[in-house]
Amino acid sequence: MDTPSTALPAGTWTLGDATVTRFGYGAMQLAGPWVSGPPADHDGALAVLREAVGLGITHIDTSYAYGPRVTNELIREALHPYPESLFIATKVGANRDAQGGWPTARRPEDLRRQVHENLESLGVEALDLVNMRMGDAQGPQPGSITEALEALVDLQRAGLIRHLGVSNVTAEQVAEARGVAPIVCVQNLYNLAHRHDDDLVDQLAADGIAYVPFFPLGGFTPLQSEALSQVANRLGAKPMSVALAWLTQRSPNILLIPGTSSTAHLRENIAGAGLSLSPEDLAQLDRIGR
Repeated sequence: MDTPSTALPAGTWTLGDATVTRFGYGAMQLAGPWVSGPPADHDGALAVLREAVGLGITHIDTSYAYGPRVTNELIREALHPYPESLFIATKVGANRDAQGGWPTARRPEDLRRQVHENLESLGVEALDLVNMRMGDAQGPQPGSITEALEALVDLQRAGLIRHLGVSNVTAEQVAEARGVAPIVCVQNLYNLAHRHDDDLVDQLAADGIAYVPFFPLGGFTPLQSEALSQVANRLGAKPMSVALAWLTQRSPNILLIPGTSSTAHLRENIAGAGLSLSPEDLAQLDRIGR
C-alpha cells in the first residue's frame, strides 16, 4: 500500500497485547440505509477500507449485525489477508429483524452463535476484541451483565476471542464486568453534548482501560451548538472537526471510531481530529454538555 500522506492524530493506545492507533475507523456506515443491506457503492466501500489502512489506521470497529453481515464481508473482501498490525473489534448482544430493528440476543447460545458468525464472515480463527453490548436503542439500562459476559469468557478460554470489552453500559455494569473478567475497553455514547460518562472516562484512564465513544459527532443528528460554531469559525475549521479534536484532547484513553463511506470525508476526519485546541477553546467547548 502507498505510504500514508495524512498524519494520524493522537498517537496510540494499548488494548490488551495490541497497540492501536487512537484514531480508528467505524464501519457501520458502510452498510445500506439504516445499517441494513448492501452499500449503494460497493467498490466505494472497499476503497474507504483500503484507504483507512493505507493511511495507517490499525483499529477498525464492526459488528455482524451491521447489514447484517454486510460490513464484515466488506472488510474481509477489502483487507483479507489482514495486516499483522490490524486490530478488528466487533460486538455481540443484538440481532436484526425483518423491520430493521435491533432485538436483544444475550442468551449464552445467542452469543456463541454471534461469535461464530463474526468469525466466519471476517474470515479469522479468533476475534481480536468482542464487546458485550447491553441496554437498548435508548441507551444503557440497569441489569446484570455477568451471565452474558461469562458466556464470552468461555469462548475466550476456547481461543475464539482474544480480548473482551463492554458497550452501552452503566458505570455499575462496568464495575460488575471487571469483577468477571479483564476488560480492555468500554464503548458508550459520548460526545461534546453527551457528557454523562465524564467520571467513568477519567476512572478508566487511571486504570489503563480504553474508552471508545460511539456517535462521536452526534449520530444521525449532527451536533448543533453556538459555542461549537464559534470555536470552529475562530479556527477556520468545520464544527465536526472541532468535535473530534475535543475528544482527542479530552483524555488519552479515548479511541475515536468515526465512520464514513467517503475517502474524502475520511481524510477530513483525520485532519479535523488533529486540530490543536487552546485552553480558551476547550473551556468554551466544555460548557456545551454541562
